[in-house]
Amino acid sequence: MAATGFELGLNSFGEVATDGGRVLSDAETVRLLVNEARLAESVGLDVFSVGEHYREGHNDSATPVLLAAAATATERIRLGTSVTVLSTNDPVRLYHEFATLDAVSNGRAQMVLGRASATESFPLFGYDLTDYERLFEEKLDLFLRLQRDEPVTWSGTVRSALVEQRLHHGCSRVASRRGSASGEARTR
Repeated sequence: MAATGFELGLNSFGEVATDGGRVLSDAETVRLLVNEARLAESVGLDVFSVGEHYREGHNDSATPVLLAAAATATERIRLGTSVTVLSTNDPVRLYHEFATLDAVSNGRAQMVLGRASATESFPLFGYDLTDYERLFEEKLDLFLRLQRDEPVTWSGTVRSALVEQRLHHGCSRVASRRGSASGEARTR
């Protein structure tokens, strides 16, 4: 049997850090996260990923922005999400953000789409937890169509319909493969 390769990576949830007992500011923590991506690349890791949380003690709520900053500080390491909470994101905006990140990083962007195990983002963005399953399923369907179809026609119950919509982002389409039965999808 042929040996299969594996990848090593580092995941960060953007936890507020300390230095010698002093709690770092949010801004210092964000800069530290970018430095961690640089360090991960320098020791030969394959992937640096950032989560998405909306609770005290975490600074990873603007994942595409953090990954874009890491892209400017690195050259080789792939940059992705530990999870992107698709249920409370707009798939069209998310698609554009990651297509742009992929361009900025010269093709190193990747993402994991998920439902959310921590649900703080639902009330924050005006979603009802009783719509948990429907939000994910419909938004995943739209996201996959954005990658597959040109133009895109889609309708559902969780956002306005798209009719023969063309994407005008100027970036390459993000590659996709469907994830596990648990409801996650990986891209790139």
